[in-house]
Amino acid sequence: MGAAAPGGKFGAERGGAGLAAVRKCVCAKMVEQGGLRVVRCGGSELNFRRALFSVDSKYLFCASGDFVKIYSTVTEECVHILNGHSRTVTGIQLNPNNHLQLYSCSLDGTVKLWDYPDGILIKTFVVGHQLHGLFTVARTEDSVFVIVNKDKPDIFQLVSVKLPKSSSQEVDAKEISIVLDFINQSPKCIAFGNEGEYVAAVRDFYLSVYFFKKKTTSRFTLSSTKNKKHSRNEFTCVACHPKEDCIASGHKDGKIRLWRNFDDDKKYTYTCLHWHHDRVMDLAFSVTGTSLLSGGRESVLVEWRDTSEKNKEFLPRLGATIEHIAVSPAGDLFCTSHADNKITVIHRNLEASAVIQGLVKDRSIFTGLLIDPRTRALVLNGKPGHLQFYSLQNDKHLYNLDIIQQEYINDCGLVQIELTKAAFGCQGSWLATVEQRQEKETELELQMKLWAYNKKTQGFVLNTKIGMPHEDHITALCFCNADKAEAPTLVTASKDGHFKVWILTDDSDIYKKAFGWTCDFVGSYHKYQATNCCFSEDGSLLAVSFEEIVTIWDSETWELKCTFCQRAGKIRHLCFGRLTCSKYLLATTENDILCCWNLLSCTLEWSTKLSVRVIEPDPNSENIAAVSQSPVGSDLFVFKPSEPRPLYVQKNICREEVHWGVFVPRDAPEAFTSEALQWLNRSQFYFLTKSQSLLTFSAKSPEEKLTPTSKQLLAEESLPTTPFYFILGKHRQQQDGKLNDALGNELVQLPLTENVPAINELLHTPAHVLPSATFLCSMFINSLLLSKETKSAEDIPDDVDMEEQKENDDSDEENNFTETVQDTDSVDLEEDILHQLSKSEEKELRKLRKVDYSWLTNL
Repeated sequence: MGAAAPGGKFGAERGGAGLAAVRKCVCAKMVEQGGLRVVRCGGSELNFRRALFSVDSKYLFCASGDFVKIYSTVTEECVHILNGHSRTVTGIQLNPNNHLQLYSCSLDGTVKLWDYPDGILIKTFVVGHQLHGLFTVARTEDSVFVIVNKDKPDIFQLVSVKLPKSSSQEVDAKEISIVLDFINQSPKCIAFGNEGEYVAAVRDFYLSVYFFKKKTTSRFTLSSTKNKKHSRNEFTCVACHPKEDCIASGHKDGKIRLWRNFDDDKKYTYTCLHWHHDRVMDLAFSVTGTSLLSGGRESVLVEWRDTSEKNKEFLPRLGATIEHIAVSPAGDLFCTSHADNKITVIHRNLEASAVIQGLVKDRSIFTGLLIDPRTRALVLNGKPGHLQFYSLQNDKHLYNLDIIQQEYINDCGLVQIELTKAAFGCQGSWLATVEQRQEKETELELQMKLWAYNKKTQGFVLNTKIGMPHEDHITALCFCNADKAEAPTLVTASKDGHFKVWILTDDSDIYKKAFGWTCDFVGSYHKYQATNCCFSEDGSLLAVSFEEIVTIWDSETWELKCTFCQRAGKIRHLCFGRLTCSKYLLATTENDILCCWNLLSCTLEWSTKLSVRVIEPDPNSENIAAVSQSPVGSDLFVFKPSEPRPLYVQKNICREEVHWGVFVPRDAPEAFTSEALQWLNRSQFYFLTKSQSLLTFSAKSPEEKLTPTSKQLLAEESLPTTPFYFILGKHRQQQDGKLNDALGNELVQLPLTENVPAINELLHTPAHVLPSATFLCSMFINSLLLSKETKSAEDIPDDVDMEEQKENDDSDEENNFTETVQDTDSVDLEEDILHQLSKSEEKELRKLRKVDYSWLTNL
């Protein structure tokens, strides 16, 4: 890219200068237009901090990246997103003095106060330090407690921050007092007890307790040498009894210690509870303090009733390590946050009632980012041995597909079977997966599976299992997705120096009809390792890279057509152009060179120096997105292989290295008019960073992405269920039913008020943000007028009106007689069914419609 060199090719040096110039130009243009920004679109951790219940247990608050997400505990829907922090949210707490307000803190150094039912930011308190945790106590009305970082990176303090009262929305909160020093960064290691009389903090082998009335600190130490040699007494978490002087601490060896009499350094005692075989991840007391909840790597929630080892209950098979435990203020619900980015809502009787599943964070994403052609769901590594299907439109986990089909054993020393490759083919009709396990260099276990989509079960069913398809690791696999392909074709490339072509064959016999996959061709090039493979858009050509050399093969005869070699390092990515640019082939190398070849002339079209980490073609256009790595972050370039200048360039889309990217076709095209942004009209680009944060480019705020049903859910469920509602509830439902039956028999039907935007805005918008009454009056009156679908008097011709008038005059006596008979014969049904309008009444109604009511809009 950049300026074109003589002969139509791109020079590396001039291309780099051109990219720099274009980068400045396009970035300036983007700033001028505004609206487009990089946002997190799911994938943010739901388990980063403890979840928080509302007072009525209807809603669950989660710190998720830069946002605070509010979920319904019944429907599992996200009903609000509180967006205002510029960095990761590290703590959330309800306002003790107003249960409809929420505090949040972030690494951006601010504490924000929200009116969460309406999603309104009330006030921002600027503390100035990075905040790692937040606590509130009812007895300190004008203060909150936060975890701050001192000058040294591993030393943290618990401090009290006084929140000044001010009319301005942003206030400086600089009045800070230290409560405890040298504490752990995690909020799980700090707890307030006995209605805020003391605070306990644990770190390493130390337990510190600060008493607010005495303003004294007691410290207790566990020795790692007085017990057995390999004893692990380190503290991992702490919880305090809400009513009594009792502290529960979790430890690395799986034990739980209950501390009492800790107001005296010499008379303190503790007892042990032991069930967990590994470290205790979190602890929580019930609201009344009669039971203690604990969780760990066993994926089991343990309830210690009366804090007794003999009286305990279990909720097993929760799916993943329990990271956090939270209890609702009403005491009727618990929730557990898990290592697979999942939150489980649990009833008081230890029965799971709801599951809020985020994007599962695997140890590493081997499969890359895939798109299911049928559902347009994002597909990638999920739980160990599974593929996860995630809806990007709804930011919701759909389901897991078990690929390995073996029970997972959570053992750090055990070599697990890894799901390394996956690819969709034939518009989502086939799925190919590769799994491997290697304990030693000479002991490679390799297996490839082909899955067929079953329309009846709406899922994938295992069709073919191939053991050891290659003698070494499989580096790439791809389907031929051409529309005119005669039979499904799959190609695999391997470090053993071969690529293999697999085709679907008929395996039917006299007993049943069946299809299976078999190897049709094996290719190689001078015993070099095969590293990448891809088909052209029409499926006529196959490109396979062998280390530094790119080979082109005819897909019908599997003959070698030509080779390209730049000696610029091993090929890292291969990519064919699409649509009008299908004659181009692009490749990136380990020496940070981006090359483009013309397949018609078999020559190098252009090349440039660019450290490309991700290159992805847009399936709906000629555009190609390339993400490069720079010393300060990652940069995005969008270009067409046939044009010398990039369409769009943005520096520092994120500070981390980008590992994967993918284009997702839009359900409805966008309408960006700028040439620099038109590449987003048909498809949306998503990319995954090193820390597995899923990001994209968007012009909408997170709140605007919520469905209308989700946004209305919070307002409707927050309406109180009063005794007056119980008295009139059934009566109102009966009246609505009668009205609906009557409207079905009427000739003129009025519009339903529940579908009128003006009425919805009046009822669902907070009063303090509504516009003036004069503006609302005209909108409200217009909403009550009949729609154009109902014929008005102006729509009826004059001659028809005159004919009807004569018929009405001749039949007035007959109509009146008919109405009298109906009144005498249907007295019992008079209360339930409204009578139909007579023709004379319809005539009067037409006259009323001609009256001009426009003067009402001026009121």
